[in-house]
Amino acid sequence: MSRTQAVEHATRHFESGAFLEDLDRRVGFRTESQESDRAATLLSYLTDEITPEAKRLGFRTRIVDNPAAGFGPFLIASRHEGDHLPTVLIYGHGDVVRGYDSQWRAPLTPWAVRIEGERWFGRGTADNKGQHTINLAALASVLAARGGQLGFNAKLLIEMGEETGSPGLDAICRAHRDELAADVLIASDGPRVAARRPTVFLGSRGAVNFKLSLNLRDGAHHSGNWGGLLRNPATVLANALASLVDARGVIAVDGLRPPPIRAAVRNALTDITVGGGPGDPEVDEGWGEPGLSAPERVFGWNSFEVLAFKAGNPENPVNAIPPSAFAYCQLRFVVGTDWQNLERHLRTHLDAHGFELVAIDVERGAPATRLNPDDPWVTWAVASLEQTTGKKVAVLPNLGGTLPNEVFADTLGLPTIWVPHSYPACSQHAPNEHLLGPVVREGLQMMAGLFWDLGENSPHATAKAVRPADAAQTAS
Repeated sequence: MSRTQAVEHATRHFESGAFLEDLDRRVGFRTESQESDRAATLLSYLTDEITPEAKRLGFRTRIVDNPAAGFGPFLIASRHEGDHLPTVLIYGHGDVVRGYDSQWRAPLTPWAVRIEGERWFGRGTADNKGQHTINLAALASVLAARGGQLGFNAKLLIEMGEETGSPGLDAICRAHRDELAADVLIASDGPRVAARRPTVFLGSRGAVNFKLSLNLRDGAHHSGNWGGLLRNPATVLANALASLVDARGVIAVDGLRPPPIRAAVRNALTDITVGGGPGDPEVDEGWGEPGLSAPERVFGWNSFEVLAFKAGNPENPVNAIPPSAFAYCQLRFVVGTDWQNLERHLRTHLDAHGFELVAIDVERGAPATRLNPDDPWVTWAVASLEQTTGKKVAVLPNLGGTLPNEVFADTLGLPTIWVPHSYPACSQHAPNEHLLGPVVREGLQMMAGLFWDLGENSPHATAKAVRPADAAQTAS
């Protein structure tokens, strides 16, 4: 029994084609949670595919209905080896976004894995079937190397509604808090910082969307007869937006800006590079908060985005002053931002700048989370991944995007370690989604080593002793 044997077993699982076979079968399930007629398929993915795999790994399993009516179920599974052992909660999601079948490049299809060079194409390969398939296979490698034992307790939570905002996930975790109790969350989703660089992220930025609108009259009026006399709602709204975020993308509302970047976060980002990979857009120099590096702007700061703006009929414009205009906007934010009072901050600012007529409609938001980069679990995980790969691991205090991590960090109170197996140009959510074969191979090796180390030198006792002092400032 050895760590090397576990890693070698994971490598053989890849090279034999067994991993590809499993992934291809799972991609074949059309688990599009955004489609109302996929309920049976969402359930089938858990009952016919993941449950048998979990049972082969020695888990006790059950399917739990979603407390949010009309949304997909959950799989909760557990494997207990000893009260004195560390316990890990492993999360994943089996649902995918719409396939957009006709938009895929021939001969590709969303519902089967097709390989071209290093790229493994198929819907869900990157998000998230490929990623949780890697983690389940790594558990099997540890069991094989340790003679049928993991050396730790494991719990598994697979949801089928992440792509629709994870309805019911928080309620499930609250209702089954004891059943899901663990020492640490280890999960995989999202991209590495770069294809060839192993990455750990410790939380995610939050996100809240909102609509700004201005409705001045019932109908449009001729721009020749009334131009210069009637307020143009598009002009007014454009100026309202310009008062919120300037021409360089700098947020101008104090209440929407984050606190200064903490030293531990800044230190973790010193050797991170954003962009520069195949398919990545070129970073715009001079855009965003001045005085910050590109990684600090993405992973340590807030961004205000205008996602859509409409007035009149853009497809067929006419010579008329439109009666109304609206803009869909988004705030991506880090821990410490007063996002729950976003509407009040916007209202105060707009009124003070003469835009009292602009209406604000705030949608449901997702909180930001961030584990302290100095946490013992982080140090342990990074050391394990670096031992396996021989590479320096990128540590992101939080992902630039948003995941339902607050459920694990806040509701369940867990330190959260995310080890992504995708990369920035994977076409996630778009046609031609794919994984990279070399990243899959390395991911299997990394997770086998990580799970082996969990049963060998886990920091769970030490981590429990030191976490309460800094929990409020790191995972809230």
